[in-house]
Amino acid sequence: MAVEFDPNTPNAARMYDYYLGGKDNFPVDRAAAEQVLRHVPEIPIGIRENRAFLQRAVRFLAEQGIRQFLDIGAGLPTQRNVHQVVAEIDPEARTVYVDNDPQVLVHARALLQDSPEVLVVEGDLRRPSTIMDHPEVRAHLNFDEPIAVLLLAILHFIPDSDDPTGLIAEIRNRLAPGSHMVLSHVAIDERPEAAPEVEGVYRSASAQFVARMSSEIEPFFDGLDVTPPGIVNLHEWRPDSPVLAPPLEKVKSYFLCGVGRIN
Repeated sequence: MAVEFDPNTPNAARMYDYYLGGKDNFPVDRAAAEQVLRHVPEIPIGIRENRAFLQRAVRFLAEQGIRQFLDIGAGLPTQRNVHQVVAEIDPEARTVYVDNDPQVLVHARALLQDSPEVLVVEGDLRRPSTIMDHPEVRAHLNFDEPIAVLLLAILHFIPDSDDPTGLIAEIRNRLAPGSHMVLSHVAIDERPEAAPEVEGVYRSASAQFVARMSSEIEPFFDGLDVTPPGIVNLHEWRPDSPVLAPPLEKVKSYFLCGVGRIN
């Protein structure tokens, strides 16, 4: 289901943009984000690490020969998006961005309308078949060939009642062998006491945040051949540099990620 545009309701995508230091947000988004930051002040670090992980994972997969990328829950465009990273290796690689937020769709289409290798469509992770069977998606991507599906910082907005494990499996079962899935999800192992407050803020937003421990996140990778170094914190996945942000150096589980292959 599409998210209706409402400047008076905090929007998860715009809050994410605010955490990143962007300008595509409203006062209501900034106020809600500041409430979250009072409880978890290191969120902007995690958000930036998530973007850096996306770029490293996409580059890694492109170097492995993947030429098709399906980014579900893509969010507002920012610097070095999926198609830009892939184009550094193969300018003809194809990317589909999927989101259910009208503001995201408008921004993305405006920025990418002159990029024939890139497609932007409306879709919702909670209804995978509408994405996988979307006629434009099927025309843009060849489902007989490997595809990399990106589910970054979206699963923690999918409640257990929507069966996130089942949604992932439904997507996985539609992909050709050699395809990959890239996942990231906030973990509350280190700060469980902050979870109720953060969930409370997002309860009045466009998407509800679901706090999960690492033991609840790891099963999302079932059925995948997880690429080394495995399911790890964002900054631990094939880092470009050994230098870490000081608040993250000794944290065991704060924002887990991984890349898995479909055999």
